[in-house]
Amino acid sequence: MAVSSYFRQPSSDGCKRLLAWCLMGCVVAGRCCIFGSIENKIRMNKILIILISLTTIYSTQGISQTKKGGAIFTESETIVTDSYELVIPKKQKGLLILFPCFPCNAENTKTEFNIVDVAIKKNIAVLMMNFNQHLWLSEAEKKELENIIIQATKVNKINTGNIFIGGFSSGGNVSLILTNYLKSINSSLQPKGVFIVDSPIDLLGLYEDAKKDIKKNYSEVAVEEALWIVNLFESEFGTGDSSLSNYEGNSPYLSKTNSMNNLSNLNDVQIRLYTEPDLVWWKKNRQTEYEDMNAYYIELLAKSLRNKYGENSVRHITTKNKGYRSNGERHPHSWSIVDKERLLNWILNSNN
Repeated sequence: MAVSSYFRQPSSDGCKRLLAWCLMGCVVAGRCCIFGSIENKIRMNKILIILISLTTIYSTQGISQTKKGGAIFTESETIVTDSYELVIPKKQKGLLILFPCFPCNAENTKTEFNIVDVAIKKNIAVLMMNFNQHLWLSEAEKKELENIIIQATKVNKINTGNIFIGGFSSGGNVSLILTNYLKSINSSLQPKGVFIVDSPIDLLGLYEDAKKDIKKNYSEVAVEEALWIVNLFESEFGTGDSSLSNYEGNSPYLSKTNSMNNLSNLNDVQIRLYTEPDLVWWKKNRQTEYEDMNAYYIELLAKSLRNKYGENSVRHITTKNKGYRSNGERHPHSWSIVDKERLLNWILNSNN
């Protein structure tokens, strides 16, 4: 049972778990944490708005303008569909494609990662995807995403000569796997760079850490989330030694076997891996050790990628006290750990 079908056609028990996932806010061991404290009523309202928007199919266009000396200058055009939100500058020097966290969408990305205005000033188009609720991709889903992006760029006359793809949390998994797929099939979409933001890239590690959280029984929320992960992964991948090949076939990275089957075609792609390993915060709020954090597995991945593709192709970027949600809440698992100016300059420099 795939992640998408689990949520699209949930049982009564599945509905309860989805509601708990979205409204309670955290993920086991902080591995895919979404919104934070459930006590915050404002947060709850924002989550409900996001859930409502996910069920709405719409298509609109908008023009952002400025007035200088009596003349009006068009800065950007915005296209919104049920699959994405695309913001197009007057001139194009690059395309940044962003994937959201597990229950999130383009609107949440725009709120939590306020990069659009800065990107437009630098003449970089931004394609914010609604595709979510995926920690891995089937072959059909990879093809579906390729087709959506190709169609979006063709219809809206987007220059695809300088594409960068990135995502937050589970969206980073999607970004890595999709980029590798596009390179492997020699797609008309050829990303020059890919980045992740504190993503749970080792699915077997995520599963094993979830089992630890069930034993720790630190909080009802953590146990509920851990049980969801364990049940889903055992259903999808099996258990014991026989499950290892399934994890290798679907996970972006597997530290147990140092497998990078889904990252084997990135030889001419620039890679950035963002994390904020705040050990004090995670210990205080989740009773999580470093070896159970996304940051730990990302550090291992960075070493493996450098061995395979070279030091100059991979940047492992760790930050301190940069992680904050849009409402000011401190959380190291956040879009905000990414320096927007440096990210966009990275895209522009690749075009020189």
